[in-house]
Amino acid sequence: MLSTLSGRFLILTVVFVMLAEVFIFVPSVARFRADYLDARLERAQIASLALLADDMIDPALEAELLQNAGVFNVVLRRDQIRQLMLSSDIPSPIVATYDLRDPGPWTLIRDAMMTLVRPGDSIVRVIGDPVREGGELIEVTMATAPLRQAMIEYGLRVLVLSAVISIVTALLLFLAVRRFLVVPIQGVVAAMQSYSQAPEDARRIIEPSAGVRELRAAEEALQSLQTQLTGALRQKERLAQLGSGVAKVSHDLRNVLTTSQLFADRIEMSKDPTVARMVPKLLNSIRRAVSICEGVLAFGRADEPPPALSLVPLSGVVADVIDGERLAAGDAAISFAEDVSPAMVVRADPEQLFRVIANLVRNARQALQASGKGGEICVAGRDEDAAWVIHVRDTGPGLPARAQENLFRPFQGGVTKGGSGLGLVIAAELVRGHGGTLGLLDTGPEGTTFEIRLPKQLVISEGALG
Repeated sequence: MLSTLSGRFLILTVVFVMLAEVFIFVPSVARFRADYLDARLERAQIASLALLADDMIDPALEAELLQNAGVFNVVLRRDQIRQLMLSSDIPSPIVATYDLRDPGPWTLIRDAMMTLVRPGDSIVRVIGDPVREGGELIEVTMATAPLRQAMIEYGLRVLVLSAVISIVTALLLFLAVRRFLVVPIQGVVAAMQSYSQAPEDARRIIEPSAGVRELRAAEEALQSLQTQLTGALRQKERLAQLGSGVAKVSHDLRNVLTTSQLFADRIEMSKDPTVARMVPKLLNSIRRAVSICEGVLAFGRADEPPPALSLVPLSGVVADVIDGERLAAGDAAISFAEDVSPAMVVRADPEQLFRVIANLVRNARQALQASGKGGEICVAGRDEDAAWVIHVRDTGPGLPARAQENLFRPFQGGVTKGGSGLGLVIAAELVRGHGGTLGLLDTGPEGTTFEIRLPKQLVISEGALG
């Protein structure tokens, strides 16, 4: 019972109701005592009327009147004269006097508590005002045992009534808590347990139904969390399947390209000057395509090969990239520029560096073609004290906000329609493999600039090695 929410509410309700009844019990018992004494004074005044009608009454009648009034003596003061109206023997001395003419609440409570805690029977004097202006003062002597017994019986009735009220209130609150709190919470827990068994199943996502605002807010928050998690799990599953498919396609494509490379090697022996001029570029393209397929396979295995570092003339790599992209641009109004010193040499893997720069230039060319306005693409390089810096700039429309937020996230940072979003991810990983960084320097309506920084010290990123 103590471990459940409704059980604790039940017990706390009983405790609080009983505590409230204690605060009610004390003044109510004090008021009961005052009413009891007022009733005895009124009875005594009525009994004394017999003496006012006849100065002499029979002793037996006097004893009967005193017994009915529940007192031993009755003293009435009228017209400034104090007169003993009825009297009988007092069994013991008077121990206390109580004046009920103008008592304060604390006085009544104090006297009531003293009456309850004082054991045995004792004689007290009670002073009050006569009813209906029947005199100036009335005074009686009486025993406290009947008063104390009546107060105890009254207190027991109050306690029994309080217990009944507390039990009924607690039961009603228990049922209300179960209906409005416990049952909805159990529903949320059951929904969470059901969802945990199959998070990919959208049918198990909770549907908010609580009428209580706080519980409904909790259900809506849980629904949002489950929806996002289910979407993420589905996306991961699709990405895993896509990665497996891409790996298979890349494997088959590598085989096809290898065969094409064999045929290209045969064509290389042709004496045609045009063929002799174009075949080396064709062979380089096929070789790089094979390398890209192998890189995709390595990416799918999360095992990008470490770079084979050597001193590479940057101008040669940039020239190869621009030659290929100039052919791809065709008749589009796109111009290419190189700002690389022929003497500038960088320490890098030539194939991986080609892939990085080619990816950036290709993205810039596609962005300019998509805009329909044309523009310029420039690859610039400079030699700093600690690093080689390569900038790839274009005069395109800039990257949208969504692409900037997911720039280096797999399958999310694609800008062009149909793009996979893997190009920049792979490029950034290749640069990290050189110990460098690839980042977006600036973007906007004036164009976009990416920066590649290759450190001059031979420090290779451990994460890129495997």
